[in-house]
Amino acid sequence: MGFVSFLGRLLFASLFILSAWQMFNDFGNDGGPAAKELAPKIVSIQRYLASKFGKGVPKSDVKHVVLASMVLKGVGGILFVFGSTTGAHLLIYYLLLMTPLLHDFYDYDMDDLAFHPHLTDFVQSLALLGALLFFLGMKTVLPRKLIKKRHLKAKTT
Repeated sequence: MGFVSFLGRLLFASLFILSAWQMFNDFGNDGGPAAKELAPKIVSIQRYLASKFGKGVPKSDVKHVVLASMVLKGVGGILFVFGSTTGAHLLIYYLLLMTPLLHDFYDYDMDDLAFHPHLTDFVQSLALLGALLFFLGMKTVLPRKLIKKRHLKAKTT
């Protein structure tokens, strides 16, 4: 069971690790394709926050957002392979922060061709988030059950 569990975590985390590796290879001086995709979304978020809070909202560079997502995916995926709950938490943070930004199906009409791919990717990210939450739940419940079962009664002779 230990090897099968490790293999499952490896296959699951490979999605995040390979994606982070691809982002690292494409990063370059401008942040790569990920920065080009995120730039208008980050600008719109900054405009929204500036309208709500005034001019005190700090500007964030898109390259920093790409770098942070790359680190969360890479480090979180590697730690998750070895069964670390810290890795699962890092991947959860990545999914919570980046899913609404990357898969903004809510900005499209249902008749638009881009709506359904964004919705599918959004739901897939929610499924990955659910799997990580399940992993964390099993990590906290399983050791308690094993501790309770190990109490052996002494034989009376």
